[in-house]
Amino acid sequence: MDTTLRDGEQTSGVSFSVSEKLTIAKLLLEELKVDRLEIASARVSEGELQAVKKITSWAAEHNFLETIEVLTFVDGGKSIDWMIAAGAKVQNLLTKGSLNHLTHQLKKTPTQHFADIKATIELAAKHHIKTNVYLEDWSNGMRTSKEYVFEYLDFLVNQNVERILLPDTLGVLTHDETFSFINEVREKYPTAHFDFHGHNDYDLGVANVMEAVKAGVNGLHLTINGMGERAGNAPMASVIAVINDFLKEVEITVNEKALNKVSKLVETFSGFRIPVNKPVVGANVFTQTAGIHADGDNKNNLYFNDLMPERFGRKRKYALGKTSGKANIQKNLQDLGLSLNDEELKKVTQRIIELGDKKEVVSQEDLPYIISDVLDSDTIEKRVVVENYVLGHAKGMKPSTTLQLKVEGVLYEAHAQGDGQFDAFMNALRKLYKRHSKKDLPALIDYAVRIPPGSNSDALCETIITWKSEEKEFISRGLDSDQTVSAIKATEKMLNII
Repeated sequence: MDTTLRDGEQTSGVSFSVSEKLTIAKLLLEELKVDRLEIASARVSEGELQAVKKITSWAAEHNFLETIEVLTFVDGGKSIDWMIAAGAKVQNLLTKGSLNHLTHQLKKTPTQHFADIKATIELAAKHHIKTNVYLEDWSNGMRTSKEYVFEYLDFLVNQNVERILLPDTLGVLTHDETFSFINEVREKYPTAHFDFHGHNDYDLGVANVMEAVKAGVNGLHLTINGMGERAGNAPMASVIAVINDFLKEVEITVNEKALNKVSKLVETFSGFRIPVNKPVVGANVFTQTAGIHADGDNKNNLYFNDLMPERFGRKRKYALGKTSGKANIQKNLQDLGLSLNDEELKKVTQRIIELGDKKEVVSQEDLPYIISDVLDSDTIEKRVVVENYVLGHAKGMKPSTTLQLKVEGVLYEAHAQGDGQFDAFMNALRKLYKRHSKKDLPALIDYAVRIPPGSNSDALCETIITWKSEEKEFISRGLDSDQTVSAIKATEKMLNII
């Protein structure tokens, strides 16, 4: 059962709109193919009621109505009225699974609580609403008041209940306890249907789910991206991968290939960002960074495991940065259909390492730009070097540049102001050029700035400048993470060309 739209929406700061809830519900059932959805809590708000109405209306038309579940309360029938108005047919009734909660929150005896629950179940049945029952704080109940838990279960297995839902409400269980407690419950009530609802407060959510399955639990409650209160719930993607790889005797219908797609949509709708290192769905988890790993992948896939990205509708990537090395770059070149000789590859690798040292992130889309810049630079004899510069920009004052230019080993310096930092740089350069060559610089007739199409990095910016001298019109390019610096690099190339 997926509870992203109910328990997942209890993530701090998250609230789905009516249309978002419906879109997610459709994807979860039709594409991800989960068995059931818990979509809301009864009596929360008018918006919640409208969302449930929309979902139940769609579900009824597509034969999914019995899979739609709503959290309800022991409240004298108010939740049942809400369910009827919403068109929902399955309630997940929240009750007390520990004596501590019963005594201090409800201030009732077990007998009183059981009588209220019985009345609520019977009222639901009268309106053709099926009932599943949550034992809130069940995990602590098993630790501190096991007699009460089994007294309650003795009562519950004789009621008109479809499923008994066992939550680790506060995320306190270890994997050993999870197995032990569920195994004990299963042995005592072999014909009852039990679900496990795990939280992740100690980062043990997936481990606990794994042990629950081994102990014979019948159902699992999961959320997309591990959304939920506090540290969240057991995450859908990781659990599906674990079941398919390590618990092969368990058959599930969830479509692995849809996990990434649904994950990204929920991330967008919720604003709840997926950590880049989150297993299965994180941005970086199928990215090899170290060059030795890429080299190993070229040699019989030495760094692959069973978590192949294609299973989840994804693709393996090879990061470009200071630790990537030639093997990573070759992998990216293969994807782009490009090839370089050894000397060219060495130069491109060096440039990427330089960018990595500056903490820049380089993407595959940046690679053609880097290649163009490196190979273009190699064709120009570098007799002129922009040795140093200071770019100044202060409020109420004109931008200024102090420039040091080295021409065939001789250093020249000038200072100028302009309408912008690059304009000030060009004015300083014109001064130097006019003073020492008695000529005018080529005219700058076009200036274009672009980033690599599709690049999601902030590493590179290419400036393309068209110049016109008395003899010809020509172009020079500069590449850098800073727009002004890329323009200065393009200008340095122009100086060497002329």
